[in-house]
Amino acid sequence: MPVLDETHDPALRSWVPSANDEATDFPIQNLPFAIFRRRDSAEAWRGGVAIGEQIIDLAAAAQAGLFTADALAAAQAASEPTLNRLMGLGRPAARALRLALSRALAAGSDQQALVQPCLIDQADAQYALPARIGDYTDFYTSIHHATHVGQLFRPDNPLMPNYKWVPIGYHGRSSSIGVSPQRFHRPCGQVKPADATQPHVQASARLDLELELGVLVGRGNALGSPIPIDQAEEHLFGLVLFNDWSARDIQPWEYQPLGPFLAKNFASTVSPWVVTLDALAPFRTPFARPDGDPQPLPYLDGAVNRAAGGFDIQLEALIQTQTMHAQCQAPTRLAHSNYRYAYWTAAQMVAHHTINGCNLQPGDLFGTGTLSGPEPDQACALIELTAGGKRPISLPNGEQRTWLQDGDTVVLRGWCAKPGAARIGFGSCAGTVLPPHNA
Repeated sequence: MPVLDETHDPALRSWVPSANDEATDFPIQNLPFAIFRRRDSAEAWRGGVAIGEQIIDLAAAAQAGLFTADALAAAQAASEPTLNRLMGLGRPAARALRLALSRALAAGSDQQALVQPCLIDQADAQYALPARIGDYTDFYTSIHHATHVGQLFRPDNPLMPNYKWVPIGYHGRSSSIGVSPQRFHRPCGQVKPADATQPHVQASARLDLELELGVLVGRGNALGSPIPIDQAEEHLFGLVLFNDWSARDIQPWEYQPLGPFLAKNFASTVSPWVVTLDALAPFRTPFARPDGDPQPLPYLDGAVNRAAGGFDIQLEALIQTQTMHAQCQAPTRLAHSNYRYAYWTAAQMVAHHTINGCNLQPGDLFGTGTLSGPEPDQACALIELTAGGKRPISLPNGEQRTWLQDGDTVVLRGWCAKPGAARIGFGSCAGTVLPPHNA
């Protein structure tokens, strides 16, 4: 079960002033991890933890003697160019490091003078992927997204009969996953309009966003050893924002019979900051199926998952067109949803992924799939928001969008907030569409 301890105390304050701003994503109760270095430097990439507008350099802090015992081992693992070794140590190691950092950064700490030289402004940093992502699996956990998209193609039978029984997923390509802010070229591929006799190659004209969360694996499992659902979260490290860009005109021609391919593997964007499951403990929600739906099979069902398998994470997608950027206009919201609407939990994804003996490794990534909610403004992809391209969206500056255009920037944000708990945020996840290579 999620455990609340002194690190979650909503009254806790830091001697770092920006961490006490009520609007910050990174109060002392959060302490997310990233891989960074100073911008435009030749420094080694290494792990850092966000505190307000600052980053605590874990390598520098370890060398300064801030940590001991398990926290020291975790900090040394996090000082490497990826977080994989820290992830592989398991959640107890990350918890020890989180507790040591919380105490060192708390207002009145006698370690302030030791930590102060280890702080770097986030504005002076650049980021790399938080982990070496060996494998990437994209799931389809929003029943609302699955239903809305299914209605576009199968109005009489939108939801496949296996959806309520199996956490649907496909194996994606990890090499094209980039860290925010990512800039990528519009993909090209085969398309076949309904009235055409044969396909042709073109740049995608139906480029879409997908507002998702990414779930990063921590400690792995041996090949042939399934992970029971009540142990599943001990094999997870944390969550990131995730935009799984999609070419909707390439996708329908290629995806049968084996699933997505070139429509999905040209770019995916993750946020740099990994929010740990421990930081999210105050925002856990029960998991329950709607009345009349089948209950999960035994390997997908457990007391811990029923009691607190969900997460109350608010999510939004915003767009800033090239014109808006030129006129210094802020991004405008496209959608606002919540992870609590997911039909399958993170623990169920782990249990299903390994029931056949599949071995997960530290740093593996699960995409949740597009996290649309039940209401129209909670649709988290343009294919839903525009009814498959039939209803363009009007933006506040008079522009319209049916699909993404070159120069568009999409920004994802996520945060948790409720009375009696400190606000926990994810930072942002931004990606910009460039013209195709052959343009």
